[in-house]
Amino acid sequence: MSWKSKGFDPNPKSMVTKKLTLLLCIGCFCAGMLFSDRMWTVPEAEDKTISRAMGVKDERLKLISEGCDPIRKDVKHESKDILSEVSRTHNAIQTLDKTISNLEMELAATRAVQESIINGSPISDDLKIPETNGKRKYLMVVGINTAFSSRKRRDSVRATWMPQGEERKKLEEEKGIVMRFVIGHSATSGGILDRAIEAEDRKHGDFLRLEHVEGYLELSAKTKTYFATAAALWDADFYVKVDDDVHVNIATLGATLARHRTKPRVYIGCMKSGPVLAQKGVRYHEPEYWKFGEEGNKYFRHATGQLYAISKDLASYISINQHVLHKYANEDVTLGSWFIGLDVEHIDDRSLCCGTTDCEWKAQAGNVCVASFDWTCSGICKSVERMKDVHRRCGEGKNALWSEA
Repeated sequence: MSWKSKGFDPNPKSMVTKKLTLLLCIGCFCAGMLFSDRMWTVPEAEDKTISRAMGVKDERLKLISEGCDPIRKDVKHESKDILSEVSRTHNAIQTLDKTISNLEMELAATRAVQESIINGSPISDDLKIPETNGKRKYLMVVGINTAFSSRKRRDSVRATWMPQGEERKKLEEEKGIVMRFVIGHSATSGGILDRAIEAEDRKHGDFLRLEHVEGYLELSAKTKTYFATAAALWDADFYVKVDDDVHVNIATLGATLARHRTKPRVYIGCMKSGPVLAQKGVRYHEPEYWKFGEEGNKYFRHATGQLYAISKDLASYISINQHVLHKYANEDVTLGSWFIGLDVEHIDDRSLCCGTTDCEWKAQAGNVCVASFDWTCSGICKSVERMKDVHRRCGEGKNALWSEA
């Protein structure tokens, strides 16, 4: 049987075709294997990338977790540093406040000089030398309120509790205590009343003249002008106002005020709260009684007018705001009203208002009074005749002032 008869073609071309077919199959298989290998390696690479990224995050979390304690320690150190900075800032603010206060005082002094020049009135020796302000620090300025008709009262004070001449100057230099009789001018400038005061001042040199017209109904205005003027002339811790018919132990007053020296805003006196008198014609009548509520109401607490003291910051406040501070009929009420609404410490000290009968036994018991007077007279009754006797019985002793540190 031939190959032809059995369906096979012995043609060589047919054999070539089979070989090519076999080669193609092998090639396709290899290509398929290569393609399959590539497809499987891509996800593996992605997994490695993801794993690497997760590892980085884990490392970061680990670092943060391990660093918690050091961070807390740093926070504690930073808190201490912050508190230290706050303390230093607070001290700097206090220093700045004091500097501003001193500048305000100097400004008030300059204004006083300018007003004196504008008004054509004589300028006191203290105002002529403003550069002395700030160079000397005083404990207190004691202003003794007086009137043109009170020459004998002034002499009774000079003969008892107010040092004179070189002794008064020594008191200022060594103890930092300034004492002056405080008075303004008469309605007729340069008249006989003013000339009498000028002659008395040339003899004693113990007056503080104010740019103020004297008058009983002008006591509130006089008080305002006194504090503003005193604050401009003397840099003191305290400014005191006392009437010329009150007995004062200066050394005891200085020691009492010195106890409050570190307090910024203090108002010291015998605090009271009297009735608001609406009836016309009576003594201490208050024309603005309606501002205090219904009739029969009482005033707010304020220091009695015979003697009181205020700290430097309060005197500065009065000096700066004197043009807008309201005046009531009564001087002591007026002063108290200026401090309502301010952060002021009211100190009620009953040693500033002893009676002339009980001051003697208190002095014998070693509890010397700062000031003594009779409530019935709002001062020492017949003070010209009785001041020496009160001084003998209630005085602190001749050497007390110089023995005080």
